[in-house]
Amino acid sequence: MEILLAQPRGFCAGVVRAVDIVDRALDIHGAPVFVFHEIVHNRHVVDDLRRRGAIFVDEVESVPVGAVIVFSAHGVARAVVAAAQARSLRIIDATCPLVAKVHGQAQRYARLGRTVIMIGHRGHEEVDGTLGSVDGPILLVSTLSEVAALPEIEGPVAYVTQTTLSVDDTRDVIAALRRRYPEIEGPDVNDICYATQNRQNSARELAATVDLVLVVGARNSSNSNRLREVASQTGVPAWLIEDASQIEISWLAGARRVGVTAGASAPEHLVVEVTARLMALGAGSVMEMPGLRESVSFRLPDEVSDKALAAVRVSSARRTA
Repeated sequence: MEILLAQPRGFCAGVVRAVDIVDRALDIHGAPVFVFHEIVHNRHVVDDLRRRGAIFVDEVESVPVGAVIVFSAHGVARAVVAAAQARSLRIIDATCPLVAKVHGQAQRYARLGRTVIMIGHRGHEEVDGTLGSVDGPILLVSTLSEVAALPEIEGPVAYVTQTTLSVDDTRDVIAALRRRYPEIEGPDVNDICYATQNRQNSARELAATVDLVLVVGARNSSNSNRLREVASQTGVPAWLIEDASQIEISWLAGARRVGVTAGASAPEHLVVEVTARLMALGAGSVMEMPGLRESVSFRLPDEVSDKALAAVRVSSARRTA
C-alpha cells in the first residue's frame, strides 16, 4: 500500500497567525489569557494552548474585568467588541485578514444602501461574526432552495461569502442569486479564501489517483468537511478523521493507494501520526504529490509584535539581573 500526501495541506497563513497570537499573548502577559471561542477549529491545537494557560470562553461576561482577551480567527460581531470594551478588556484581534476582508465588503455594500445576502452556514462563528458586523439588512443562505425562498427585495442587492465554503457549491449559489436578482453585486468566486481553494484543488487531484482519502481535521471545521466532500465527489471513499486513532482498518481493505490531506486548521504533526499509523498497518511508501507551495503570511497585531515581545523579555531580564 502506498501513501500519497496532498500539497498543499494543513495550516494556512490565517491559522498560523492566530495560533502565534495566542502563543505570544501568553509570553507577554502570562497565564491566563482568555480566548473568545476556539481560536481555530481543532481540538489538538486548542488543548495545546489550554495547557499553556489559555482559557476558552463563549461569553465575554465570563472574562474578568481588565483581563486579556483574544478574538478567534473566525472574527466577531460588533456587539462582542462592545461587550469586551464595556468590561475594559485588553483586546487582541486574531481575526483572519481574509475574514476581515469579507466584513469590510459587507459593510461597504450596506453603506451604499444595498441589502446584503451572505452565503454561509448558519451557526458558524465566521458567519455569526459577519452578520453581526453589518449595520443594515442582511440575509443568510447556504443552499439553492434557500435562494429560491428569499423574499422580493426592493432596491439594490449585494452578496458576500463565507471563506471556507466549497468553491463549486458557492458558484452554484451565486449563479442562482444572479438569476433571482439580475443587478446583484458581489465579489468573484475567486475571492473565497486562497487556502480553501488551494486545498480543495489538491484534494480533488489527490482523490483522482487513490483508492481512499483520509482528511485530517476537526468535525466542526467547515473547510475540513468541505475537503471530504470534494474528495468523495470524485467517487472514492473519503473519511474525516481528527487523528490517527480514528482510522478504521476495514477502510483499508483492498486499497493500494491511500491519499492523505488536512484541513487548514490541522497541524502537520497529526498528518505525520496518521502516516505512521498507516505504515504500521502495512503501507510501504510515502510520497508527496507535486503541488502549489504557499508563501502567504500575515502581519501580527502590534500588541504581540516582535517589538512587544522583545520589550517584555528585556523587562524580565532586568528584574532577574
